[in-house]
Amino acid sequence: MAEGFLKEMLPYGEIYSAGTKPAEAVNPNSIRVMMEAGIDISSQKPEHVDLYKGLDFDYVITVCDNAREICPVFIGDVKNRLHIGFPDPWEATGTESEVIQVYRDVRDMIAKEFAALVVRL
Repeated sequence: MAEGFLKEMLPYGEIYSAGTKPAEAVNPNSIRVMMEAGIDISSQKPEHVDLYKGLDFDYVITVCDNAREICPVFIGDVKNRLHIGFPDPWEATGTESEVIQVYRDVRDMIAKEFAALVVRL
């Protein structure tokens, strides 16, 4: 979801997204709630962070506490490291409507925090 928002907010930026334990595909609930926000992330593909650790970045931003703890050392030039933590909606439990609401809540948190970050940049 963060990748989708950043690509929307910074259309000329080079935005990459990767995880320490990437899934096989983007979670359908993430796709659904992002479509509700007018952003199509269905063509995104989860990738492993190791693909990027030799590249140079202006910013490396971790979005979950687990990634912050085990994120590999980037050997490329990283000008800024930030951590903006969000709950992992994948861990949500309950009815379908309760789970999708957690995804919406996290989506809205991501939108708010990254919009503020873009303004600061």
